[in-house]
This record gives sequence, C-alpha cells and structure tokens, in this order.
Amino acid sequence: MSTVVDSARLDDPGALAAADPGDMLRQVASSAAQVRQARLAASEAGLARLAEDGRPRAVVVTGMGGSGISGDVLAAVCGTGCPVPVSTVRGYRLPGWVGAADLVIAVSCSGGTEETLAVAAEAMRRGCRMLFVGGADSPLAELAVRARAPFVPVRSAGQPRSTVWGLSIPLVMAARALGLANVPDEVLEATAVRLEDVAHRCRPDSESFVNPAKRIALDMAGELPMVWGTSDLAATAAYRMCCQLNENAKYPGVFGGLPEANHNQVVAFDGFFAQGAPTATEEDFFRDRAEDVETTRLRLVVLRDAEEHPQVTKRREVSAELARARGIDVTEIPAEGGHPLERLAHLIAMTDYVTVYLAIALGVDPTPVSAIQELKARIA
Repeated sequence: MSTVVDSARLDDPGALAAADPGDMLRQVASSAAQVRQARLAASEAGLARLAEDGRPRAVVVTGMGGSGISGDVLAAVCGTGCPVPVSTVRGYRLPGWVGAADLVIAVSCSGGTEETLAVAAEAMRRGCRMLFVGGADSPLAELAVRARAPFVPVRSAGQPRSTVWGLSIPLVMAARALGLANVPDEVLEATAVRLEDVAHRCRPDSESFVNPAKRIALDMAGELPMVWGTSDLAATAAYRMCCQLNENAKYPGVFGGLPEANHNQVVAFDGFFAQGAPTATEEDFFRDRAEDVETTRLRLVVLRDAEEHPQVTKRREVSAELARARGIDVTEIPAEGGHPLERLAHLIAMTDYVTVYLAIALGVDPTPVSAIQELKARIA
C-alpha cells in the first residue's frame, strides 16, 4: 500500500489546527470534565432509587455506535465477578428472555437513535425496569417521562463517540447504586485525573518524539492494525479502538482478545498481510524494482491490562515473538491505574488520541462521518 503520511503536520500547530476543523482533539480532551459532569448529573437524576426494587435479574443496555459502547464499559467495570449478567443490545429487537425482573438502560447521545428507541419502547411494553441516558428534550427523554423512569441528561462533547464518559458514567453510577460495582467517588475522581494526565501527555503541542499517541499513529500509518486486548477489559478497549479507527481515521482495524485470538486470528501471521520481506539470499539484486507490488503489512497492537491471567501473559509474550519472527511489527500499550474503570479509561483515552492523530497524519478530517449520514438518508 502506498501511503502519503505527513508527519510534519502533527508538529506544526497551524497545520494541526487546520487539519482538525471539527476540534476532535478538543473533544477527546474533554474526557475528564465529562466524568465529573456525568457524576453530578447522575446524582441529581436520583439513581439511588433504582435500588428500591432490589437487584435486577440482569442489566441490558441498548445503544448504538458511540452510545452503545457504554454498555461494554459497564460490563468491563463490573467484571466477571458481577452477580448479574450485563449485556448490550445493538439492534431493533429486545431478546425474548428480557422481562419485568430486568433493568433495561437506553442510551442515545442524540436521544433520537431509531434502534434504541425501538428497543426501549419494547422494554416498556414488557414492564421492564428502566433507566434512560441521553440528549435532553429528545424522544428518549419523552419515553422516560412516559415510563416514569430516571433520566440522565447528557451534554454532547460534539460527537457521540467523543462523549463516551458522559454516556458511560451514569451507567456505572447505576451499577454502584444496585451494588453491582464498587466505584466510590474517589475512584471516579482518580479516573478523571488519569484522563487529564493522558490529555497532557498527548496534547497537540507535544512533539512527536515525546508524544506517545503521535508516535504510535505514525508507526501504524499504512499498516493493517490487528488490535488485541489481554483481558475482557482490554478487549473492550480494543473494540473501541477499532471503532475509532473507522470513524476518526476512516481506517480499517481488526479487534480481538486473548486467549481467543490465539485460536484463530494468530493464523493471519502466516497470511497475505504478513508476507515477510525477502532475505538477502532470496533477493534478485538485478530485478526491475518498478515491477514490485507494494502490499499492506499487518501490525499487531496489544492493549495490556495490568490484571492478566498468568496463561494470558505467556500467550501475549509468545504471540509477540511469533509476530516479530514473521516481520510483523508489534506495538504494546499498557494500562495504567489500579481500579478497572481507571485502567479502561487510560486505554480508551490513549487509543482515541492515536486514531485522531492517524487521521491528521493521513490528511483525513477526523470529525465527519459522511458515509453514515448518507446511509441514514438513503434508508429514511
């Protein structure tokens, strides 16, 4: 693949600003403020009353795109030790098993997502316990009034995908009220501080040789990223990174998680996108290089959680060895922080910056999602 990458654009303040007319970097930098604002909004919405009817049988989050990721964040924060299942519905239909014993949380940044509204209406007809999170003065807010259920208004950072913490923190607060997650106020503040730290390290005026997100973006440009998480939490961040590659950089990405990726995706190390360069003994120095075919190369991106299963640690290390032995470059991003929410926030923030800087380096405006808008218009 022949890729035109302008690395100088990332270190030229004027060029950087011109390449990001929608202020996506500013939107990403608002993450810490979102945590604090959402914590206050959730408290004012009276989420404590969710516990009045006891613990639900299950928690079902309905949402799409940048809103739907909030369900994955909730499941990751609650963890495998959560006493009830947490699942996300991305579509028009509520699973048949969901009923009055379950809590359904409808999340839509705009408040008008058709799939989310359809599932929420179905949940209301079934008598489910409800919580609504999304845009104020919207169809979603109207449903909350009809359901006589709590509604948490969300102030958009500009795009749903960059409002991830404004949408997710109310769900975490709801889980806390129900006794499904241990997330005290101190952890919420530590998460906000962690996001501020990432914003400082990855700020636009930090040059590429010291800015980790800019360095990773430049390394990745022109290659096909296969993004693996080393825990359920890190796999959530891997999925989020691939979504952000799609929307911000208009770039493909393949996500997976260990150990599952070792049972399928690892075989791609021996495939078309991982063809090693010829060795000195194989290369014909007299050939016409104009006839060489450029291929897109694979890059393994590993999002490392601090709490890996011991066997996953071995799998991660050996996977990286196998990749490098085949000429595949490996990028590792370790999670920072103690609490699951803090670690997940760090991974998501780092990779959000990476995808925006990749877009800018490739000359792509990170904000518009023209294909989505065209698709919506054509099916309306």
